[in-house]
Amino acid sequence: MSAGAPVLPGSAVGVVGGGQLGRMFAAAARRLGYRVAVWSDVRDAPALAAADLPLCAAYDDRAALADFTASVAVATVEFENLPTALLAAIEARVPLRPSAAAVAATQQRVREKGALADLGIPLAPWRALGPAPDRAAAAAGLTAACGEVGRPAVLKTAGFGYDGKGQVALPAEGPWPEAALALVAGGPSVVEAFVDLAAELSVVVARGVDGEVRAFPVAENLHVRHVLDLSVMPARVAGATAARAAALARRVVVGLEVVGLACVELFLTRDGDLWVNEVAPRPHNSGHVTIEACRVDQFEQQLRAVCGLPLGDPALVRPGAMANLLGDLWHAGEPDWAAALAVPGVRLHLYGKGEARPGRKMGHLTAVGDDADEAAATVLRARAAAARIHGAGGGTPA
Repeated sequence: MSAGAPVLPGSAVGVVGGGQLGRMFAAAARRLGYRVAVWSDVRDAPALAAADLPLCAAYDDRAALADFTASVAVATVEFENLPTALLAAIEARVPLRPSAAAVAATQQRVREKGALADLGIPLAPWRALGPAPDRAAAAAGLTAACGEVGRPAVLKTAGFGYDGKGQVALPAEGPWPEAALALVAGGPSVVEAFVDLAAELSVVVARGVDGEVRAFPVAENLHVRHVLDLSVMPARVAGATAARAAALARRVVVGLEVVGLACVELFLTRDGDLWVNEVAPRPHNSGHVTIEACRVDQFEQQLRAVCGLPLGDPALVRPGAMANLLGDLWHAGEPDWAAALAVPGVRLHLYGKGEARPGRKMGHLTAVGDDADEAAATVLRARAAAARIHGAGGGTPA
């Protein structure tokens, strides 16, 4: 792989997508002396406020495409659910890292699982379903798929599913849920075997233009109502398990030819198997803890990889934990940030979103500690204080 000339500070870096990941990337890039162009099709997108060159326009706007690509030396993505035609058009004009092909492979579950299977990456048993013309065909498709992967199982939409959206649990016996029949009729989907989980893990890993690969410590993730609630780094698993997870993540980014940053999510089964769940070709919610816990954070590492600079050292400085702040936390009004920040060592990150809706990611808290348990307990105590739930330590209130 040819490295080419690096894109140096003072240049403009483009970000497609306007969410909080783009906002945090822009902050890291500006700290290193870059200018940042953000293209979003949402007017109040958080990243636009952090950009030197904000652009709000539809993703099929040809004039916007010309303006964006003329203003940047290199571009990256803030999330993967972007039109493939847009990514190809950008890539025809400026370097896009990761490539349009790498992003396309990860934005649709059937393509993603097929690509990973071709690489020999271990996956939970799965079968693809095409859209069914009617209810009877949908039921027949589910019966055939579950005949191969077993029941119980999970049905997932092939595209645009995240945070538990577009998923239906398939019971061990009995009739198919109406929601499952509707999902199969609505478009391509995937049936996955139910996984007897010991833990859910993730590895944020960078791959440079020159092929250098560096992985952050493995994170352990806990979910509430299918939404990430708490991430702990390093994961509280055996060292050999963490090493296998990191090795799998490296295989994935090399095999998919990712240049930039990606997060590889994995299932650890109670039998000790590791199965890759999905790949996000950009920074990840579980990687936010790297800002305080590691020598280089995931956003600066993304910038380094995209710009062809030497990758930073992702080693852990201190164990850390991240707790999500969902819109539910605002149920009784503005959270008590002073109380949260009174907890020693806690850091607050808010994303600049105007409306706090239930389930919407509004920000996160992080803490470091002498070990992962201490960091987790500290950040949960701070979130409980913000919610005015004194003495509590659990998930975000509904």
